[in-house]
Amino acid sequence: MTVILGIDPGSRLTGYGVIRQSGNQLTYLASGCINAAGTAAKPLALAEKLKVIHDGVSELIAQFQPDEFAIEQVFMARNPDSALKLGQARGAAIVAAAQAGLPVAEYAARLVKQAVVGTGAADKSQIQHMVVAMLKLSHRPQADAADALAVAMCHAHHRQQAILMAGRRSR
Repeated sequence: MTVILGIDPGSRLTGYGVIRQSGNQLTYLASGCINAAGTAAKPLALAEKLKVIHDGVSELIAQFQPDEFAIEQVFMARNPDSALKLGQARGAAIVAAAQAGLPVAEYAARLVKQAVVGTGAADKSQIQHMVVAMLKLSHRPQADAADALAVAMCHAHHRQQAILMAGRRSR
């Protein structure tokens, strides 16, 4: 059994999803969002946001004791400033995983969507729908949490494929 922590990074909301993989079987453990935005009355500065993300991911690692960590890669958006902030949020989460000694896997958004929905052009509602169906959830998780669960599921799929390929090579 392997526990996987998936992260959908964001400078305001960072989604997380925790699953357990046992062979082809995936079991939902937890999901949610780390809110790094602050409040309308007191928004957080970038350095404070990054600390909230780092500390939040560190707390999740302490709570769930994952064996592996998976995170979505930065995609180049139209706004370079947004891409830079996203990269910094990713860095804060990755540092927390590295400090815990976890192996870090990174996946492009299109690959995550393809692994979970079957098409790299899937939208958020399609991801939510498939996450609910595949993990047999009774509720629809918030979009960022569903994306993080999809990242974890993508990693589980790639782990399983690697195990199958290794078995075929040893024959």
